[in-house]
Amino acid sequence: MPYGDAMMLSMRTTIRLDDDLLRALKAHAARTGRSMTALIEDAVRESLSRTSSEQPNLESLPVYGGSGTMPGVDLTDAGALLEVMEEGEPLDALR
Repeated sequence: MPYGDAMMLSMRTTIRLDDDLLRALKAHAARTGRSMTALIEDAVRESLSRTSSEQPNLESLPVYGGSGTMPGVDLTDAGALLEVMEEGEPLDALR
C-alpha cells in the first residue's frame, strides 16, 4: 500500500521515547511547523526504506577449525573466561 493511502488508515499507538529525544522532537516540530506524528512517521519511513546496499560492507571474519572451546573454559563465567584469556598463551598455540 502506498504511503499516501496509509495516511487514511491510521492507528493510534503509544511509544516511549527518551526524555531528551522527546524534547528535541518537540522543539524540531515547533521550529518546522510540523506535528510530532509527521516527524516520527517520516523517520520510520526513512529507516524502513534503507536498503542493504547502504549498510556497511563488513569483511568476513576468519574462521578457525577446532572442536569447540578449550577444556575447562566456561563461557557463562565472565571472570573465569577473562582469566583464561589473560594467561598469555600465543594464539598460534590455540589453533
